[in-house]
Amino acid sequence: MQTDSAYPPQQVPAQTSQPEPAAQRILLLGYGNLDRQDDGIAWHILRRVAENLDAQLPAVPEQYQYEVSPTITIGFALHLIPEHSEWLSQVERVLFLDAHTGTIPQEICFTPLNARFEPSPFTHHLTPATCLALCAALYQKVPQGALLSVRGYEFNFSQSLSPAASQLLEPAVKQVMDWLG
Repeated sequence: MQTDSAYPPQQVPAQTSQPEPAAQRILLLGYGNLDRQDDGIAWHILRRVAENLDAQLPAVPEQYQYEVSPTITIGFALHLIPEHSEWLSQVERVLFLDAHTGTIPQEICFTPLNARFEPSPFTHHLTPATCLALCAALYQKVPQGALLSVRGYEFNFSQSLSPAASQLLEPAVKQVMDWLG
């Protein structure tokens, strides 16, 4: 076999440094009833976070999930369900977003989560910690989790936030952006 000396064989340079670590996959999972005023605050927060990431979400969720960057997915649901544990198994970090009714002293409360079963008197109520525990039991993986709970004041039939909850929107968005790093 002859080689043309004008075209020497290509040499691949040896790697001298470690490859970049893979970016963490992140899920922002909001839940609540968008038709019950402040109960839907998570969706309003997620829309603003998407804008900060140069993405647009519709005024009303048209689908279950949105890819807003190569590593960040935004999801929204009426409430948490056991099936969410499969989705959690596919990410390294998850931030749950929800409204609270004043049972928490802070208007905006950020809480790191551990995977653990938390009983509920309601059959349709699954807590973020229980969702993480299901993920651990079913998929032997638990993403780093946290909950951002924002005070709701009015829960009437409306898709608009109350004036009091609207005041909490930007500080909550800042907390999410800080958590994203």
